[in-house]
Amino acid sequence: MSDPARPKPAIHEHWTPTTATIPPHLNLPALLSRRVAEHPDGVFAEIKQDDGAFVPVTVRQLAEDVAKTAKGLVASGIEPGDRVLIMGHTRYEWTVADFAVLSAGAVVVPVYETSSAGQAQRIVEDAGVSLAIVETDEMAALLRPLLGAGTFRRIAVIDDGGLAELAERGYHVEDSVVRARSEACDLTTVATIVYTSGTTGTPKGVVLTHGNLAEHMIHGVDDPHFSIMIKGQDKRLLLFLPLAHAFARYIVIACLYAECVIGYVPSMKTIVDDLQAFRPTWLLAVPRVFETIYNRAELTAGGGLRHAIFRWASDIAVDYSMSLDAEGPSVWLRLRHRVARALVLDRITAIMGGHVGYAISGSAPLGIRLGHFFRGLGIIVMEGYGLTEVAAPTCVGLPGLIKIGTVGAPYPATGIRIADDGEVLVKGPNVFAGYLNDPEATAEVMTADGWFRTGDLGRLDEDGYLTIVGRKKDLIITAGGKNVQPAPLENSIRSDPLVSEVVVVGNGRPFVAALIDLDEQMVPAWLESQGIGDTGLREAARHPAVIAELQHAVDQANRLVSRAESVRAFRVTSRPFSTADGELSASQKARRTTIVEHFADEIDQLYAEELAARDRRRPGAH
Repeated sequence: MSDPARPKPAIHEHWTPTTATIPPHLNLPALLSRRVAEHPDGVFAEIKQDDGAFVPVTVRQLAEDVAKTAKGLVASGIEPGDRVLIMGHTRYEWTVADFAVLSAGAVVVPVYETSSAGQAQRIVEDAGVSLAIVETDEMAALLRPLLGAGTFRRIAVIDDGGLAELAERGYHVEDSVVRARSEACDLTTVATIVYTSGTTGTPKGVVLTHGNLAEHMIHGVDDPHFSIMIKGQDKRLLLFLPLAHAFARYIVIACLYAECVIGYVPSMKTIVDDLQAFRPTWLLAVPRVFETIYNRAELTAGGGLRHAIFRWASDIAVDYSMSLDAEGPSVWLRLRHRVARALVLDRITAIMGGHVGYAISGSAPLGIRLGHFFRGLGIIVMEGYGLTEVAAPTCVGLPGLIKIGTVGAPYPATGIRIADDGEVLVKGPNVFAGYLNDPEATAEVMTADGWFRTGDLGRLDEDGYLTIVGRKKDLIITAGGKNVQPAPLENSIRSDPLVSEVVVVGNGRPFVAALIDLDEQMVPAWLESQGIGDTGLREAARHPAVIAELQHAVDQANRLVSRAESVRAFRVTSRPFSTADGELSASQKARRTTIVEHFADEIDQLYAEELAARDRRRPGAH
C-alpha cells in the first residue's frame, strides 16, 4: 500500500481480483448441504433463552428444521418460483424459514418487522405473495385482510407454532421432492425479492438471484484478508440487524459457509447483557450503534474529573490510531495509551464482551474520529458500502487493508467506476437481475455496457479505495445558487448523543438550516449527567443546556464545509419523525422529501424567525 500521508490522485475505475473458485452446481441450499456433509455436528448458531443464556444449534439440526419446513411448504401448495413473505425479528426461525423457502424452489420476500399495514400490502400485491411466515399475531393481523386476494392464501405464525404445523403438514412429502427442487436451482434462478427502503421514492422490488448472493459471498469470504475475521468455529458474530436487510441475510449466508457461529438477538434493548453473555469476536452494525456505545460510555463517566479523564483517554485512543497510519506511535504515546487503557478503554471493550476484534459498519458513514477511537481500543471497524441492488456489500475495508474515512476497495471480483458527474457505478456478479414489474426503472439505472448506477457520488484514490460524498438526488441548491450536499452535515450532527435524526434543508432558501429530532432514550441520561432533572422530551428541547449542546453539534459539522454550505439555524421538531407517517422507512432511514413536506410549516417558521432575528441585529434596527 502506498504512503497514506501522500495526497491521492483520483482514478476513475478499479477492480479487485478474486482468489476464490466457484464450485459447480452452486445455489444457496447447496451451501447448507455442503456444510452438513462436511461438519454436521458443528455449531451453526446460538439461540438466546428467556434467562439470557445462549444455547447452541448444530448444522445438522438446522438442516433437519429446514427440510421439515420445506416439505410443509410443498404440502401447502408452494410451487417453484412462488413468492413467500417472511416477517419477523432477528431469530433462528427466520433463517430456517429463509432456507426452507429456497429449498422448496420458491422465492423469499422479506418484510421489516416495523412495516406498516400499507407497506406490507403493497409488497404482498406487487410481489404476488402466495404464503406468509410471520413471527407474531400482530404481524399476521397486518396481512389477514389481504388473504384471498390474488395468489395470497395462507399465513403461518411462528409464535403460534406455525413452523411446527408446516412440518406436520409435510410429513408425507418425500425428501427427494425437496432435493429435486433445490438441485434445479442454478446461479440464474431468482432467490429473493427485497424491497428498497424508499428513501428517494416508492420502494421497488429488487430481484436477486442465487448467484448474486452465493457467488458474490464466496468471492468475499475466500479472500484471505476477510477469512481472518470470519472463518472457523472460534469466530463469533452477535447479529441484531433485521434479517429483512439484505446485508444481514448476506452475512448469515457467509457465516454458514465460513463456519462462524451466529448469536441471534431480536433487538438492541439488552445489547450490553447480550454482548457479555455471547462474547462475540466481531460485530455487524450501523454507525448509530458505535455512536451509542461511545456516548453511553461518556455519559457513564459522569462529570468533573471522571469526565475529564474519559475525554483524555478517548483523545489518546484517537491519537494512537492516527499514528498507525503515519510513522507509528512514539514511546511516549505508547505509554500514555497503556495508561488510558487501564483507566478507561479496557472497561469499554469489557462491556462489549471482551473479545471483539473487528466490526463492520454500513448504511451510513462512520465518523473519522469514531473510527480512530475504536481502533485505539483495539477494535478494527471496517466501513462498508453497498445497496440492495448489488446484494448488499460492494466495497469494504478488510483486516490489514483499512483506510479510516473510506469504505474500502471493491469487493473481490467487483469493479467500481466513477462517472463523469461523480456517480458511483458498480459491476460484478452481485449486480441484481432488475426491478420487479418495472423494466423502465431497471433500464434507467443500468448503463449500456452493464454498469449499475448507484445514485451515490464518490471518488476513488490511487489505491482504489472509495469515499462516498453524497447522493445525487439529495443535492440542495440555495437561493444564492450554492450547491450543498447535506450528507456530511447530517452525519456529523447525528453523532451527537442528543440527536436521533437530522434533515438538512435549504433548497431555494437564503441559507442552509436543519430539522433535529431528539433521541428519546439518550436525552434523560444526558440531562442527568448535566445535573438537570428529567423535564420531558419536548420541554428538554427548549432547555438552554440542550440548545447549547445542539449548537455545539452544528458548529462541529460546519467545520467540515465552507461558510456558504454551513447550517445557519436549526429547530427541534415538534414531534418525532414517524414510520407510520412515512417519514422514516421500514429500515429507519429518513425520507427527506416526505419530512420536508410534513414539516413545511415548521421549516417556514424557522426561516421567518431567523430572518427576523437578523433584521434586529442589523445596525440601526429598532
